[in-house]
Amino acid sequence: MTSRPAPRLTRLLEAVLEVGTGLDLRGALQHLVDGAAELTGADRAALAVFDPARDGLTEIRTPGPEPVDPTAPRLRVPIHVRDEAFGELRLAGRPGDGPFTAEDEQLLRVLATQAGISVGNARLYETARQRERWIEGAAAVTTALLTEEGAGDALTTVAERARLLADASAGVILHPTAEGGMEIVTASTPDDPGGIVGATIAPGSPVLEQLLGGEPVFLTDSATDPRMTTRVRHRFGPSMMLPLQANGRLIGTLALPRRRGERQYTDLERLLATQFASQAALALVLADARRGRERLAVYEDRDRIARDLHDLVVQRLFATGMMLESTRRREGARDVRDVLARAADELRSTVQEVRTAIFALQQPPAEPPAGLRGRVLRETASAAARLGFAPSTRFSGAVDTRVPDRVAGELLTVLRRALADATTRASVSRVEVTVDATTGAAEGGRAGVRLTVFDDGEDAGDARAGAEGTTVTWWSAL
Repeated sequence: MTSRPAPRLTRLLEAVLEVGTGLDLRGALQHLVDGAAELTGADRAALAVFDPARDGLTEIRTPGPEPVDPTAPRLRVPIHVRDEAFGELRLAGRPGDGPFTAEDEQLLRVLATQAGISVGNARLYETARQRERWIEGAAAVTTALLTEEGAGDALTTVAERARLLADASAGVILHPTAEGGMEIVTASTPDDPGGIVGATIAPGSPVLEQLLGGEPVFLTDSATDPRMTTRVRHRFGPSMMLPLQANGRLIGTLALPRRRGERQYTDLERLLATQFASQAALALVLADARRGRERLAVYEDRDRIARDLHDLVVQRLFATGMMLESTRRREGARDVRDVLARAADELRSTVQEVRTAIFALQQPPAEPPAGLRGRVLRETASAAARLGFAPSTRFSGAVDTRVPDRVAGELLTVLRRALADATTRASVSRVEVTVDATTGAAEGGRAGVRLTVFDDGEDAGDARAGAEGTTVTWWSAL
């Protein structure tokens, strides 16, 4: 007849299985503490972790109040992970205040041994899982930076992904300043980011010296660390500041702060974040080089088109206009003089529009338009999307050099309003915009600039609108 195992042995086996089968470290250790209290009948059990920063764990306890009697029986059993002291299992109090027995200690040592194995397995699993997350995050950032057409938010992409991977309260990018300090240029945070962007680290700061030298900086408490000088440091506690460095060039710094009172970064998290920063810096450099090549290719193509327009189209149009002019002056051409005159005027207008197109093509594609001419073209291009066709735009005189910024701003306001009105009129098929800054635009003996906006739409409710469309005229002295 087979004897049944003792109840304590059965409970020990159950506790060993609970501790040893899970890969969640905190859950496994909570099972350990609860099982130890149940096996020994202790009033209170706790696991003190010697290095909380290693695994992100603090003391784990059974629920309930602390024993108030300092003379209550106590028992302590160490827990080792391989040859490393991990922590100590501590028990206190028993019903009737009886002492813990040798059998109790033996049971706890079995549990402690299994706990050490479980901690080692959980560490391996968590290390592999974290490495996988950071590698996937770095790959996602690289892919995003190298494939997205618009890369104005490249730094935000890096800051946001790093914040999520590190479980930080903010992801911050700093750039070196001309004065030798560093300034926060991008901040990703689910909380209020007010006041973070624009904060600086003053030149000469010990933290800055390390960062400029390409060394990472790890802070246990940003708010109290004397090396920190930013005005927002009081918001944060544990922090990593990692140089974004590629090919020996420092691009900036990635900072990953946590709130005050939150857990410290582990050694593994520091290592993985440092590796992420190195790869992100390389991706930023490659993305910037790719965008530079694309801008250069677009600019070269636009420059070629502009040369072709100038060398072929404009010259041919100009030659055709000269032939029409000479034909009009010949004897016997009176019957067609008016037709020839209109044809010559149309050719002159076409030449002016082609020259305007050439100027637009020669503008750097990735930069906002410079000067009044470019800003007017930007407004007409914006209106084209609403009109369904591009307005005709003509310039006379040196509009970029003669028209001051104040007058240019007023002109653009009138132009914007006139184009908006044109889009509301029915049957608009033609819009003409003319900016004249020649001496011929003078009024009352004063030099000025004249804006004329014509459209052929129908608007019975507008007093300026007639059978031949609507004309808006604006003039200002220079």
